[in-house]
Amino acid sequence: MLLKDVAWRAMTSYDLPAVQGIADTVHVDFFETPEVLAERLKLYRHGCYLLEIGDKPAGYVLSHPWLYGTLPPLNTLLKALPAEPDTYYLHDLCLLPVTRRVGAASKIVEALVKHANAEGYPTMTLVAVNGSIPFWQRHGFEVTEVPELYGKLLSYEAEARYMVRTLD
Repeated sequence: MLLKDVAWRAMTSYDLPAVQGIADTVHVDFFETPEVLAERLKLYRHGCYLLEIGDKPAGYVLSHPWLYGTLPPLNTLLKALPAEPDTYYLHDLCLLPVTRRVGAASKIVEALVKHANAEGYPTMTLVAVNGSIPFWQRHGFEVTEVPELYGKLLSYEAEARYMVRTLD
């Protein structure tokens, strides 16, 4: 596969059925309704991208401003973003197996880091699932213990961890 065939682009509402299909394929244990995915796009379009390989949807990312030390509940409508967010939250980076080893995940993470820096956020946060902690560590994220989050993290999976990257 040629690298030129791999591209991230801004997500649109027309992409939501493909996004749902990718989510249902990859995140079998972390189901989110179409309404939840659509709301994330509506609330913060600047943090939502679709990955295409040869013009076919192969992954997506949803991210948005949020509050440090807290988690948006899984599969729950937010209704609004916080009035005074203090971190940039990476809600979901979801890629089909075909995307492995093409560098697409690293590319979008670094683009989001640049965006969060430009917006003035001191940190980026996320919940690592599916054995992804080593990937996130390679991108400067560290497991951070926040006792108040233990219950919410368990609602993902026993191995879920809250991770933080300090920004410039």
